Amino acid sequence: MRKEVLRAFKFALDPTSAQVQALTRHAGAARWAFNHALGMKVAAHQQWRREVQELVKQGLPESDARKKVRVPVPTKPGIQKHLNAIKGDSRRGGLPEGTAGPARPCPWWHEVNTYAFQSAFIDADRAWQNWLESLRGARAGRPVGYPRFKKKGRARESFRLHHDVKRPTIRPVGYRRLRIPTVGEIRLHDTAKRLARLIEKDRAVVQSVTISRAGSRWYASVLCKVNSDLPERPTRRQRESGRVGVDLGVKHLAALSQPLDPDDPASAFVANPRHLRQAEKRLAKAQRALSRTQKDSARRAKARRRVARLHHEVAVRRSTALHAMTKQLTTRFTEIAIEDLNVAGMTRSARGTTQAPGRRVKQKAGLNRSLHDASPGELRRQLTYKTSWYGSTLAVLDRWWPSSKTCSACGWQNPRLALADRTFHCATCGLRIDRDLNAARNIAQHAAVVHHPVAPGIGETQNARGASVRPPGLTAGRQEAMKREDTGPPRPVPPQRSDPLTLPTTPDHKMAKRP
Repeated sequence: MRKEVLRAFKFALDPTSAQVQALTRHAGAARWAFNHALGMKVAAHQQWRREVQELVKQGLPESDARKKVRVPVPTKPGIQKHLNAIKGDSRRGGLPEGTAGPARPCPWWHEVNTYAFQSAFIDADRAWQNWLESLRGARAGRPVGYPRFKKKGRARESFRLHHDVKRPTIRPVGYRRLRIPTVGEIRLHDTAKRLARLIEKDRAVVQSVTISRAGSRWYASVLCKVNSDLPERPTRRQRESGRVGVDLGVKHLAALSQPLDPDDPASAFVANPRHLRQAEKRLAKAQRALSRTQKDSARRAKARRRVARLHHEVAVRRSTALHAMTKQLTTRFTEIAIEDLNVAGMTRSARGTTQAPGRRVKQKAGLNRSLHDASPGELRRQLTYKTSWYGSTLAVLDRWWPSSKTCSACGWQNPRLALADRTFHCATCGLRIDRDLNAARNIAQHAAVVHHPVAPGIGETQNARGASVRPPGLTAGRQEAMKREDTGPPRPVPPQRSDPLTLPTTPDHKMAKRP
């Protein structure tokens, strides 16, 4: 099935010294344009505040004053029109043609591409809108703070240029060069063969390119509208493997309910590379050298670049390992089942407050670093879009379901399972198994019921109240859901087992599950 999707192709650039200066100039122009647009918005907001305060001082209720005062916040069209009217021109002494007076802002505008300004204005509009939607409660996720200005040396150097369809300005030249307007042809570290062939076959249309610097590298992310051949059904290899449960952790990056290689049981565990721990000594040495330098000195800038380069190397290695793992999972199995982990809650600091200081703060900080290094949130993000590419599906289970404390064979639950217990021992059936492998098998079994309530040839597996039938071994110890009109006594509860779905849970439940 061919479908038009947006897909980005990221390339590492190998620019010359002159091209590096041009890229830095464009990034600085985009930062200036963003700050200019945000400054106009903040000025309008401050004017609105002043007028509201004046009405409040006159005795008008604040709620009525807020509704009465109307100060329009400028958007991209108005900001761009205003800038065109006031900007100078270094080719004419910094002044517009036929004018006289003090120097005007932005006299170097002709040295960079105009889309660097326009995309920055769009970004400023988006940042302002995100803050307003978060303030009204219309935006999901964490609260978005008041937009901040970008400071040179601290903000990420990047800019975005849009593609001109009538005159292709962004395109690969051969397989090892990328043409960018105003900058020219930049050599690539890797090949652009895939992108070039898609464009030659009229299956891809370039939309924009985002140039950014990370560490000591410049990258180009080319956004394209691609006519992609999405698989209509899983491949034979995926159907033979079926469903896999994935338990994410720190000791192992992931534990799988079935091994990747049927002949190698050890392949059920994906080793955690611990990239940050491997680079800790070099990072500590570089950061100590940075702390000994004088502020605003050339050596401090050099030491800062070294620290940034090391952090970037860690991020690249981590991303590479995650991409390799997620592609293996999405191309080998029909369904990947994971838990909905609360990563923000799991990595929250245990420092506490002055009145109620936390305990074992140092140990918790080390656990937080390990969790961030494993990047479970990034792994889920990659699985989300890669499953649609390769014909598989992603099942995300309830975060409060105690997968580690439940026996994958009989359903018995051990509520006293401690964090240090790396082996799960079932007191009912005698099963002894690695706790992460046990959790992965429980996740796979739970996904079979929760995300597939009706099996072919079996019929309906939900009752009149919409309660799904749980897998064998997980129903013991819980009164089954009844119709609302049922008034009879509940079914007897076996005393030797407890139900994994009715345990009291706390926000620290999932945090205690991880080593």
